[in-house]
Amino acid sequence: MDLGLKDKVAIVMGGTSGVGLKTAEMLLQEGAKVAICGRDRNRMDNAFDQLTKIAEPERVFAGTCDVTDQNEVNDFVGSAADALGGVDILINSAGRSVMGHFFDITDEQWTEQIQLKYFAIIYAVRAVYPYMSNEGGRIININATLAKEPERHMVATAATRSGLLNLSKTLAHELAPDNILVNSVSLGLIRTDQWERRRMKKAPDADPDTWYAELAEKRKIPLGRVGETEEVASVIVFLASNKASYVSGSTVEVAGGIGKAL
Repeated sequence: MDLGLKDKVAIVMGGTSGVGLKTAEMLLQEGAKVAICGRDRNRMDNAFDQLTKIAEPERVFAGTCDVTDQNEVNDFVGSAADALGGVDILINSAGRSVMGHFFDITDEQWTEQIQLKYFAIIYAVRAVYPYMSNEGGRIININATLAKEPERHMVATAATRSGLLNLSKTLAHELAPDNILVNSVSLGLIRTDQWERRRMKKAPDADPDTWYAELAEKRKIPLGRVGETEEVASVIVFLASNKASYVSGSTVEVAGGIGKAL
């Protein structure tokens, strides 16, 4: 199937690891040009090296950027657009969760989650809009199933992700006249670097496949297993493509059936 992504320019915010990096790989395989960013220079350099094994270096742009800093976001988007020839696709995949009940969460942690789940998206959308307003485009916000299902032990992340879901729906209406399609992809338990760090902290000597299988059973995932990054990236790439030309304001769950909200 031709997804119509050849020579499209995609910016993946937070594309140096996990779902973001796998999405960048798949976009390159479909013929797109891709820009990634991250705060960690070494991780970004490693990601760039990985991506340039898939595509020519001129089709890949990488830059350091704190997605919660408006000036850095503007500079990164502008540099990426200059290097690759515009912006057609924005994927907001940067972010991390915070574990903790209400009285355990500090003001600093609340602020961090608000910055990552709101302002990082606001800054990125503002930055890419001038490039998309004439030709249209795609914006995909990476979210989680807990946006619709509050979790006491992740109160700050759940609350801000719920707000991001509302913001995404609002943007879909706001930007529709410019033919900019906005959608969300809500993740369940996916085997990412973040989960690998948790596994290494909790059970560094355990067999990874066994540990994840037990985790899937404990979390009662209907499909009986943890998801892989490529399974998420495939959905993101489809939403970024011409084949999803009448999909906007939607939320696609990639969660193995674990989501219970309608």
